[in-house]
Amino acid sequence: MSEERFLVVRNDEEQYSIWPDGRELPAGWHDAGFAGTRDECLAHVDEVWTDMRPKSAREVSS
Repeated sequence: MSEERFLVVRNDEEQYSIWPDGRELPAGWHDAGFAGTRDECLAHVDEVWTDMRPKSAREVSS
């Protein structure tokens, strides 16, 4: 049995999530360019999403 594949997705506020590969992305979410197993995708999100604040909140505090 093959392991389910996922995509790392990102919204306009630069928040990350994972989404099952092959399913239509929900409105407002875009492919972030990484795919793999659930664990691989979650590890990638942990690596790249270093500031959990939405983009709009980061811009206000800059």
